Amino acid sequence: MANIKGIIFDYGGTIDSRGVHWSEVIWDGYVASGVAVDKPTFRDAYVYAERELARTRHILPHHTFHDLLLIKMRIELQWLVDGGFLTPDAVEAYAGPIADYCYDAARNSIADARPVLDSLYARFPMVLVSNFYGNVEAVLEDFDLRKYFKTIIESAVVGVRKPDPRIFELGVQALGLNPDEVLVVGDSYKKDIVPAESLGCKVAWLKGKGWTAEEDAVMHPSIIKTLDQVLDAVL
Repeated sequence: MANIKGIIFDYGGTIDSRGVHWSEVIWDGYVASGVAVDKPTFRDAYVYAERELARTRHILPHHTFHDLLLIKMRIELQWLVDGGFLTPDAVEAYAGPIADYCYDAARNSIADARPVLDSLYARFPMVLVSNFYGNVEAVLEDFDLRKYFKTIIESAVVGVRKPDPRIFELGVQALGLNPDEVLVVGDSYKKDIVPAESLGCKVAWLKGKGWTAEEDAVMHPSIIKTLDQVLDAVL
């Protein structure tokens, strides 16, 4: 990858959870907090909350990641209460502890990622391309990550969502480079790797535990297990 002149980073799942799908992090938070539901039921609640957040603007631009987590956990837990899986007091009993667990997990992951971002920032222009809720700027500021990225391209703002390659095209344009001079780093094969490669970008797939067994089974020559392997590829 000697030709790389700029880098596009995904955010959620890449910088903040070491390549592990966020449903897995939240499930661990449920387990740690003692929520008495099985994993398939939790996954149904997770999907419901994601769809509700897409339908209705619960997340506002000023919301930090902890704010986002509290809102999302309340939606998930209320769905579980309404379905008879949990008692009515579960929302207030568990939303805070799960949000705290997940926020700490993100903070620890970001601490691991920071030396990599420091090294790359010193050598390459970087852009963030993310499917997010409209508050990624506030999230980045909260974690002191905004300084690394010359431009933020967020799906809720630009009106294009991964896996549409056009959102990565916006990132390439923001860097002012040709696609073959850009490395895209992401945690999702379908949402990051496939669309980025379709434009001619180089890719690094930070592969952790995914949403489906199908994606977990996919192999690709760009797979990395830790973000510091990006340094090995480009420096």
